[in-house]
Amino acid sequence: MTETTQPTSTDRARQLVDEGIEQLSTALAQGESDKMRAYLNTMARFHHYSVGNLMLILLQCPDATRVAGYSTWKNLGRHVRRGEKGILILAPVRVKRDAASIEPDAEAPADPEPGEAVVAFRGVHVFDVSQTEGEPLPDFARPDGDPGEYAERLRQLVAQLSIDLEYSDELGSADGVSRGGLIHLRPGMRPAEEFSVLVHELAHELLHHQGDAQPLVDRSTREIQAEAVSYVVSEAVGLDTNTASTDYIKLYRGDVEALLSSLESIRSVAGRILRGLMRSA
Repeated sequence: MTETTQPTSTDRARQLVDEGIEQLSTALAQGESDKMRAYLNTMARFHHYSVGNLMLILLQCPDATRVAGYSTWKNLGRHVRRGEKGILILAPVRVKRDAASIEPDAEAPADPEPGEAVVAFRGVHVFDVSQTEGEPLPDFARPDGDPGEYAERLRQLVAQLSIDLEYSDELGSADGVSRGGLIHLRPGMRPAEEFSVLVHELAHELLHHQGDAQPLVDRSTREIQAEAVSYVVSEAVGLDTNTASTDYIKLYRGDVEALLSSLESIRSVAGRILRGLMRSA
């Protein structure tokens, strides 16, 4: 008699990720960008999560706004309502130089901290705030159509990265240009427009001009990657991106690995910019 092995939660999570990526690839191949925009919206809300976990959250709870593990909600004075079904994600199991392996951490960022490495992933469950009850959470102010103080924070971040920012009327039809250590912007743009353009050009600097640049990525893909970063960051700080761009379909050219590479690049750079903006608070 042959024993059948039941799939673990980790196996199920990986299966869901594969299915989600396949659905996204199929949609893009068919010229449909709605799934990509939904994915980028999820990235804007959970930029510290990995590409795979973003897909898991989107598939299981597309309206999620803030997720955390059971214990974390308890520490915040809230409790998960009885009967709520958790959102399955893959939590990294990390090893530090001065310690043995630690428990999987559902809230751990996708990128390892210095001095530690991810050695495995384990399926765990998190819950959206809508699945909890208890103490109210802090309500962070969000700009409405104007970046407000985030505009100055963004300029400070550009300076901290040793990138010069100048304004020029001689950019032709472009609103901004990234020149490798120098960003030129067209003067006179509205605050929200200037914010999104500056993020776009900063994304070019970080993705395509610095040490870990992607020299083999064609120009069209570079532009779409930068625009996606701008979309995620603008959405995350509360700006109305108001875009119906179908250009995102070009991130998929029949190559799932290339699509995943682009998604990881977008996630990494958008997260880096957002962490910089939040640190400046």
